[in-house]
Amino acid sequence: MAGILGPMTVDPRAELSDFLRSRRARLSPDDVGLPQYGRARRVPGLRREELAQLAGVSVAYYTRLEQGNGRNVSAEVLDSIARALRLNDAEREHLGNLTRSKPHKKKKEPRSPLRPALRHLLDGIAVPAYIGGRRADVLAWNPMAAALFGDWSRLDPRDRNWARMIFLRPEYQNLFVNWENKAADIVAFLRLDAGCCSDDPELAALIGELSLKSELFRQLWAAHEVKEKSFGTKVLRHPLVGELTLSYETLRMPSEPGLFLTTYHAEPGTPSAEGLQLLASWGADASHSVTTKA
Repeated sequence: MAGILGPMTVDPRAELSDFLRSRRARLSPDDVGLPQYGRARRVPGLRREELAQLAGVSVAYYTRLEQGNGRNVSAEVLDSIARALRLNDAEREHLGNLTRSKPHKKKKEPRSPLRPALRHLLDGIAVPAYIGGRRADVLAWNPMAAALFGDWSRLDPRDRNWARMIFLRPEYQNLFVNWENKAADIVAFLRLDAGCCSDDPELAALIGELSLKSELFRQLWAAHEVKEKSFGTKVLRHPLVGELTLSYETLRMPSEPGLFLTTYHAEPGTPSAEGLQLLASWGADASHSVTTKA
């Protein structure tokens, strides 16, 4: 398999082309206030000429852009196209990444580039918390995170990755109620990452591996959804304490590009809060439960 995955790359031109087509396909004339005509549409969504009209550019110009030629596109034109396509903030960022005239390269970072102060911060947080990085890697975590998600120290560092855990390890599919939603979030995050780091061989290898091993991943990847990590609610089915409804918050670290802190907490006084307290009291015994009892 290494021979198959090694040469794989993410082609920015193909990414740009497929992304624009997918965003155009999800819009109808009614969505953007254009009249419907009697003749049948051969493809779903807006036609190129309709999108060009909305964006205020020529059909030939937009066609070149949708064919993957994103060089020398002005910020004003990109903004017009983003408005016409009804892009959200994450999608606008993704479009900007894909149309850079030169690859946006990042230095290859070590697996755990963490300052000691960040590890001390994790240890002082009383709720499940972990520090993640690019490619959905998990870099460090506190004991409460281990009690909730399992003992990540038992995994090879390469496998401490949310995408590999969710798509390739059945215990994590059992842990998350509606795990397909968690899977979709991860793929959308990887899409955003791929847009700014198309030259990353580790990311390309990860995408190649999951594409070979998971039909769901292939379907989600083909949808070209992008999403930034932020906040929300997840329901987990823990093997020791049962169902937990937890809110999560993701905080970017401006001084540590590419890193983020994610915390999970329960509403005070709820059964989920009591469940977290039980996990905290059981400590290391709870941390082994996800992987050993799945």
